[in-house]
Amino acid sequence: MTTASPLEPRLPSPPRDEAAEIRPDGRQKLFGRAFYESLGSPKLVLAPMVDQSEFAWRLLTRSFLPTSKSKELLAYTPMLHARMFTETAKFRDHHFQPTRQSLDKVPSASQTSAASGSKLFLDGNPKFDRPLTVQFCANDPDEFLQAARYVEPFCDAVDLNLGCPQGIARKGHYGAFLQEDQDLIYRLINRLHKDLSIPVTAKMRILETKEKTLDYAKVLLSAGASIITVHGRQRDQKGHKTGLADWSVIRYLRENLPLDTVIFANGNILRHSDIHDCLEATGADAVMSAEGNLYDPSIFAAAPPAGTTPREFWRGRDGKGGWRMDAVMRRYLDIIHTYVLEQKTPDRKPLFLPSDPVPAPTDAASESSEDRDGQPPTKKQKRDQKRERAQKETSPNLLSMQAHLFHLLRPLVSKHTNVRDALARCRAGDIAAFENVLTLVEAATKEGLLAYQAHPEAFEADDEPVLPVKQQNGNAPVPLDESSVETVRLVRRPWWVVQPYVRPLPKEALLKGSLTLSKKEKARLGVGEQEGDRAALEQSAKGKAAGEAGVEEGKARGAPLGRLSAVDKGMSGPVLGSEKEGPLEAKLFA
Repeated sequence: MTTASPLEPRLPSPPRDEAAEIRPDGRQKLFGRAFYESLGSPKLVLAPMVDQSEFAWRLLTRSFLPTSKSKELLAYTPMLHARMFTETAKFRDHHFQPTRQSLDKVPSASQTSAASGSKLFLDGNPKFDRPLTVQFCANDPDEFLQAARYVEPFCDAVDLNLGCPQGIARKGHYGAFLQEDQDLIYRLINRLHKDLSIPVTAKMRILETKEKTLDYAKVLLSAGASIITVHGRQRDQKGHKTGLADWSVIRYLRENLPLDTVIFANGNILRHSDIHDCLEATGADAVMSAEGNLYDPSIFAAAPPAGTTPREFWRGRDGKGGWRMDAVMRRYLDIIHTYVLEQKTPDRKPLFLPSDPVPAPTDAASESSEDRDGQPPTKKQKRDQKRERAQKETSPNLLSMQAHLFHLLRPLVSKHTNVRDALARCRAGDIAAFENVLTLVEAATKEGLLAYQAHPEAFEADDEPVLPVKQQNGNAPVPLDESSVETVRLVRRPWWVVQPYVRPLPKEALLKGSLTLSKKEKARLGVGEQEGDRAALEQSAKGKAAGEAGVEEGKARGAPLGRLSAVDKGMSGPVLGSEKEGPLEAKLFA
């Protein structure tokens, strides 16, 4: 791994004592904290996620904030491959759509000033998609700069991905696998710092020690990074080894870097209250959320006051609540209709409430296909949708819909397999199929609301604190502060309410036999050799049946589920989740 960088003594510091400089084109370029303050000093940051932080999802996330505060959220685009973005106009058009015309060449200053009104489209549109940072993975300074020039008129900053931990990134020498080549990292950042008209930022992971992480962060800053985002996990913390982010390392950076350094903290954001806890624990300027946002796009917003939005936000007898899944999915589809497809949203009935008067019977023959318990659309609608798909199926906003909805609806589809199966059959651009899923979700939510009204105690039976349970294989009980059990209890809501997804910690995964570790990894986790071997043998005995069941479930789901989270007594936040770079990272590294 990386040692204290020998580069630091000879690296010139960027002009942080200067608030700005005038570029050759006459534009003012801000640095560091001056740049951050020019954005309004946002405390909330939507993370870059491959194929998952596209325009429609960013807009959905912003929609939960009051209109006056929508720009308090800084959003990042999905990670883009710099070389592919530079070489292929088709790749650019399929992943970044700032104007209605193709990005067939680098925009000139005159084209940028003329790109207003009807010429602007989705990504980076100042009316509804700012502030915005575009993130690239890169390993060549010239390619990185060329890719950045395509997007600089349409965003506020360009970010370098130094956090991707996937094996394909190792093969391509990108992301977190640049950690050992800090000279290259310096040249990548410094090239944009000197030659781009907007600031450059960087997103990094922590190293084995606080000291090495501090040296690493200093390299990024000395190269010219105006903001550093610190993911509090090491490169090998992924999959079942994800575990918890270490906020104490971020706090260490805060206390040992210059006071004007802008730091974003990433990791362990499971619900809205974790944002405040993270800011307090780390001293960071802002908090970034990735996976927490995928399962709950309202994570950055406080719950609406009691008595408001009763049809969208559910509250139980104990006052706990959350946004209804049918309400969030409806809002998401309306964004797709309005902004991406540029068509009128369907006429929608008010969301169901148990207190609503019983409607009079209607003639089923007079209902539209979308209103008949999710029945397939008519032949004419199929023809219309086929035409629409031919034009829109390459849109990143349409390609991401199925994966987003599997994240959002996870508790619901595990109970209502008809919704899961209908969603698995959806194809990009087939908006009628997704509207059909919405109809099924609304019917399932109605069922849940009526069930809660009839027997609320059935949904509250597990709300008492859970005691440690002895492992079935004879191992000692796992304390709650070292397990995910209490976290599940704290964040659990009825299955029709948007909620976080919690997975076991590495120790728990090991005891269950779903994770195997090397001797070094076992020692780091404090797991005995015999303990790990016993878990592996037990898993081998039952692996075939479990594996077959998992394959069938995965086929039906049709989408990745994401990573997991838990509580740890060594962390400052009471409820901790996990973050990720994105579920489909390998696609862009192929």
